[in-house]
Amino acid sequence: MNNIGFIGGGKMASAIIKGIINSGYFKKENIYVSDKNNEALHYLKDNYGVNTSNNNKEILKNADIILFAVKPFVIRDVLSEIKENITDKKIILSIAAGISTKTIEKIIGNIPVIRIMPNTPALVNEGMSAVCKGTFAKEEHVKIAFNIFKSVGKVIEADEKYIDIITAISGSGPAFYYYIINEIAKSGQKLGMDYDTCLKLSAQTALGAAKMIMESGINPEQLIINVTTPGGCTAVGNDVLKDNNISDILFDTIEKTMKKAYELGKN
Repeated sequence: MNNIGFIGGGKMASAIIKGIINSGYFKKENIYVSDKNNEALHYLKDNYGVNTSNNNKEILKNADIILFAVKPFVIRDVLSEIKENITDKKIILSIAAGISTKTIEKIIGNIPVIRIMPNTPALVNEGMSAVCKGTFAKEEHVKIAFNIFKSVGKVIEADEKYIDIITAISGSGPAFYYYIINEIAKSGQKLGMDYDTCLKLSAQTALGAAKMIMESGINPEQLIINVTTPGGCTAVGNDVLKDNNISDILFDTIEKTMKKAYELGKN
């Protein structure tokens, strides 16, 4: 697999392109991008030196791996437009939210399809992506998807039946963390400190806490115990969270987000 083609050249495609070039997985001359937005294409060509086109079929001619980074509501039309150019020598990767591998396979036939749920922290190389294998995809195709998305963060493989839970936790999840980080910062501001300093304190603390979980191998519940002195400051704060049913609120948040993802996937 020498060349990769992107159909759609928006922010997520740009992040992935930057990542695979920086990682050395693909050279810029082996990357092809199509988009109707000339401004997006100029940006990609000027910043990364990739090959660009307004013609989706040109991407099929030049690339073995085709990554669909278009909006979910247009992917069916795009697939129908180019399906005659898709052979079983191609690998289809899709990051279109709510579009199942079976939906894609129904349009293009018995072609290897991998569905990926990335998230926006990929823009700063801290993404979390879940890779789901379609009916005709093999482990070698999964490995290719892993190598691509490892260049912008962490990757797991998951059964597609869990995709709506994944969407709720990591796809939509950044917005929930942004909300919490911002509210903690605003609390500090209300108590008399300037907002920018409070935001820096809150954001870096969230980053550090996440890194402790990822790198220490210690269960989050034990980490809470480690930082909590009985009767101390943290203990008082923990009691407020428990008394206000923060666990129930967060479960409700994830459950409703998951249900919405399921509904969108049915359309």
